[in-house]
Amino acid sequence: MDTDRLMTIREMCDAYEVTPRTLRFYEAKELLFPIREGQKRLFTRRDRARLKLILRGKRFGFSLEELRQLLDLYDMGDQQHTQLVKTYEIAEQRLADMEARRAELDEAISDLKEQMDWGAKMISSLQNGTKAAE
Repeated sequence: MDTDRLMTIREMCDAYEVTPRTLRFYEAKELLFPIREGQKRLFTRRDRARLKLILRGKRFGFSLEELRQLLDLYDMGDQQHTQLVKTYEIAEQRLADMEARRAELDEAISDLKEQMDWGAKMISSLQNGTKAAE
Protein backbone atom coordinates (compact mmCIF):
# COMPACT_ATOMS: atom_id res chain seq x y z
CA MET A 1 0.00 0.00 0.00
CA ASP A 2 1.26 3.46 -0.89
CA THR A 3 1.76 5.07 2.54
CA ASP A 4 1.10 8.60 1.28
CA ARG A 5 -2.15 7.62 -0.44
CA LEU A 6 -5.39 8.98 0.97
CA MET A 7 -7.92 6.38 2.07
CA THR A 8 -11.69 6.63 1.99
CA ILE A 9 -13.79 5.83 5.01
CA ARG A 10 -14.69 2.44 3.48
CA GLU A 11 -11.01 1.59 2.92
CA MET A 12 -10.22 2.58 6.51
CA CYS A 13 -13.07 0.41 7.80
CA ASP A 14 -11.85 -2.56 5.79
CA ALA A 15 -8.19 -2.09 6.69
CA TYR A 16 -8.71 -1.59 10.44
CA GLU A 17 -11.92 -3.55 11.02
CA VAL A 18 -13.88 -0.60 12.39
CA THR A 19 -17.23 0.86 11.44
CA PRO A 20 -17.84 4.21 9.72
CA ARG A 21 -19.60 5.26 12.92
CA THR A 22 -16.42 4.56 14.89
CA LEU A 23 -14.34 6.71 12.56
CA ARG A 24 -16.85 9.55 12.69
CA PHE A 25 -16.93 9.27 16.49
CA TYR A 26 -13.12 9.51 16.70
CA GLU A 27 -13.26 12.50 14.39
CA ALA A 28 -15.88 14.17 16.61
CA LYS A 29 -13.66 13.51 19.66
CA GLU A 30 -10.77 15.21 17.83
CA LEU A 31 -8.70 12.05 17.64
CA LEU A 32 -8.68 11.88 13.84
CA PHE A 33 -8.60 14.76 11.35
CA PRO A 34 -9.55 13.49 7.88
CA ILE A 35 -9.57 15.81 4.92
CA ARG A 36 -13.16 16.76 4.12
CA GLU A 37 -14.32 17.06 0.53
CA GLY A 38 -18.02 17.76 0.86
CA GLN A 39 -19.46 14.68 2.55
CA LYS A 40 -16.38 12.64 1.70
CA ARG A 41 -13.69 11.96 4.29
CA LEU A 42 -10.15 11.19 3.17
CA PHE A 43 -7.72 9.78 5.71
CA THR A 44 -4.01 10.54 5.57
CA ARG A 45 -1.04 8.46 6.62
CA ARG A 46 -1.07 10.37 9.91
CA ASP A 47 -4.73 9.48 10.49
CA ARG A 48 -3.89 5.82 9.91
CA ALA A 49 -1.04 5.94 12.41
CA ARG A 50 -3.27 7.69 14.95
CA LEU A 51 -6.03 5.10 14.46
CA LYS A 52 -3.57 2.26 15.08
CA LEU A 53 -2.53 3.91 18.35
CA ILE A 54 -6.14 4.57 19.35
CA LEU A 55 -7.14 0.96 18.78
CA ARG A 56 -4.12 -0.34 20.67
CA GLY A 57 -4.70 2.11 23.52
CA LYS A 58 -8.36 1.14 23.81
CA ARG A 59 -7.36 -2.52 23.96
CA PHE A 60 -5.14 -1.69 26.91
CA GLY A 61 -7.86 0.29 28.69
CA PHE A 62 -6.76 3.84 27.96
CA SER A 63 -9.64 6.31 28.01
CA LEU A 64 -10.41 8.33 24.90
CA GLU A 65 -9.40 11.49 26.75
CA GLU A 66 -6.05 9.95 27.70
CA LEU A 67 -5.53 8.92 24.09
CA ARG A 68 -6.41 12.39 22.82
CA GLN A 69 -3.95 13.99 25.24
CA LEU A 70 -1.20 11.52 24.33
CA LEU A 71 -1.73 12.02 20.60
CA ASP A 72 -1.62 15.79 21.09
CA LEU A 73 1.84 15.44 22.68
CA TYR A 74 3.24 14.12 19.38
CA ASP A 75 3.78 17.64 18.01
CA MET A 76 5.74 19.03 20.98
CA GLY A 77 8.99 19.00 19.04
CA ASP A 78 10.98 16.92 21.53
CA GLN A 79 11.24 13.82 19.32
CA GLN A 80 8.19 12.41 21.12
CA HIS A 81 10.02 12.17 24.47
CA THR A 82 7.15 13.73 26.43
CA GLN A 83 4.61 11.58 24.61
CA LEU A 84 6.57 8.39 25.30
CA VAL A 85 7.12 9.20 28.99
CA LYS A 86 3.45 10.00 29.56
CA THR A 87 2.35 6.91 27.62
CA TYR A 88 4.68 4.77 29.71
CA GLU A 89 3.30 6.22 32.97
CA ILE A 90 -0.29 5.51 31.93
CA ALA A 91 0.70 2.04 30.70
CA GLU A 92 2.26 1.23 34.08
CA GLN A 93 -1.03 2.11 35.81
CA ARG A 94 -3.09 0.13 33.28
CA LEU A 95 -0.83 -2.91 33.78
CA ALA A 96 -1.23 -2.68 37.54
CA ASP A 97 -5.02 -2.40 37.13
CA MET A 98 -5.13 -5.37 34.75
CA GLU A 99 -3.00 -7.52 37.05
CA ALA A 100 -5.24 -6.66 40.02
CA ARG A 101 -8.34 -7.58 38.01
CA ARG A 102 -6.69 -10.83 36.94
CA ALA A 103 -5.91 -11.69 40.57
CA GLU A 104 -9.54 -11.01 41.52
CA LEU A 105 -10.74 -13.12 38.61
CA ASP A 106 -8.36 -15.98 39.50
CA GLU A 107 -9.72 -15.94 43.06
CA ALA A 108 -13.34 -15.93 41.84
CA ILE A 109 -12.59 -18.83 39.47
CA SER A 110 -11.04 -20.82 42.30
CA ASP A 111 -14.01 -20.14 44.59
CA LEU A 112 -16.48 -21.13 41.86
CA LYS A 113 -14.61 -24.38 41.20
CA GLU A 114 -14.77 -25.21 44.92
CA GLN A 115 -18.51 -24.54 44.97
CA MET A 116 -19.02 -26.65 41.87
CA ASP A 117 -17.02 -29.52 43.41
CA TRP A 118 -19.22 -29.30 46.52
CA GLY A 119 -22.33 -29.19 44.30
CA ALA A 120 -21.20 -32.24 42.32
CA LYS A 121 -20.64 -34.18 45.56
CA MET A 122 -24.08 -33.16 46.84
CA ILE A 123 -25.75 -34.20 43.57
CA SER A 124 -23.92 -37.53 43.62
CA SER A 125 -24.82 -38.10 47.26
CA LEU A 126 -28.49 -37.33 46.64
CA GLN A 127 -28.59 -39.57 43.58
CA ASN A 128 -26.96 -42.42 45.51
CA GLY A 129 -29.38 -41.96 48.40
CA THR A 130 -32.36 -42.11 46.01
CA LYS A 131 -31.06 -45.30 44.40
CA ALA A 132 -30.54 -46.93 47.79
CA ALA A 133 -34.13 -46.13 48.80
CA GLU A 134 -35.58 -47.77 45.66
